[in-house]
Amino acid sequence: MTETKRLYYEDVYIKEFHATVTECREAGKGYHILLDQSAFYPEGGGQPSDTGVLNEVKVKEVHEKVGELLHYTDTPIQPGTEVTGKINWERRFDLMQQHSGEHIVSGLIHEAFGYDNVGFHMGSDVVTIDFNGMLNEEQMAEIEAKANAKIWENSRVEITYPSREELKDLPYRSKKELTGKVRIVRFPGSDLCACCGTHVTHTGEIGMVKLLSVVKFREGVRMEMISGRRVLDYLNMVNEQNHQISVCLSAKPAQTAAAVERLAEENFRLKGQANRMEEKLFTGEAARCAGAGDVLLFQEGLESDSVRRLTDAVMQTCGGRCAVFSKNPDGSYKYAMGQIHGDLRQLTKEMNNVLQGRGGGKPNFVQGSVQAEESDIRNFFENR
Repeated sequence: MTETKRLYYEDVYIKEFHATVTECREAGKGYHILLDQSAFYPEGGGQPSDTGVLNEVKVKEVHEKVGELLHYTDTPIQPGTEVTGKINWERRFDLMQQHSGEHIVSGLIHEAFGYDNVGFHMGSDVVTIDFNGMLNEEQMAEIEAKANAKIWENSRVEITYPSREELKDLPYRSKKELTGKVRIVRFPGSDLCACCGTHVTHTGEIGMVKLLSVVKFREGVRMEMISGRRVLDYLNMVNEQNHQISVCLSAKPAQTAAAVERLAEENFRLKGQANRMEEKLFTGEAARCAGAGDVLLFQEGLESDSVRRLTDAVMQTCGGRCAVFSKNPDGSYKYAMGQIHGDLRQLTKEMNNVLQGRGGGKPNFVQGSVQAEESDIRNFFENR
């Protein structure tokens, strides 16, 4: 087994280092490069691995297996080669911010409610944490405020390796029984946890945390959160969205909610007016088609529910089958077809086959869409 000196534990801010390749192994479609020392953090503890380069060779992933640190590459590097390793620092620091922010939030939730962090994943956009207890949005807001207050204290993050005797007296968080040398990370006033990941050295470097959502998950909740630069990116995105809304509504940025509420009320009134006008139209069509037998209608600009309502109104009076089609913006047609006491299953199957359609429903009433021209639809119904 090749032992590699773990530089990321000596100084988490090492961005570049020099090392010697001790082994190069073929591994599937690539290679495993082993070094005498490395600042590349391997995937573990919910934290993704570092990426970067060894000289000009790209390091795609880093994993620890059976105590060895394996750098995954597409290109081999001969043993004995002196290499310069460069960490993708922007990625590493982002992960340090996310991981450190998660510690503070998880520690405060554990302290306030006694819940354990039973699932943790650092994604490229958000961090998800699963807790084995319930949290509502009001409680989440309180935790967010406390977490940011702790961050702004800019306390030094402490990392220690207590003895077995010392560990017995430490109230640290851990999901499983630990063996061997245990690394304890303390965020003063918020968390004490066994963790092998990389973290900032002062809480102020986290910048800020933002708790985005909380939903019920299994026996507890799943929370989404972001920290550091991601909070700034998120706020910039939200601000840009609000700016666009304010322009569209001719409202000041701080008044968009009220403008949207007024727009929703106006939309509700207009929908009511449109429904009343449609009802008059549908009643008139039903009267016009009374006793006509089978009826085929084309109406512009109807929503699916309106197509259904028109079909239902006409089938009550025509004495036969009623089929209503309305064109969609993409050129296809939505349809509804009904007949009192009728059985339209075979006809619907044939129509969907001939007109490239899809849909179905009850034996006497069906809905769906077809990819066809109006002339094709008329031709289909002419002899049926």
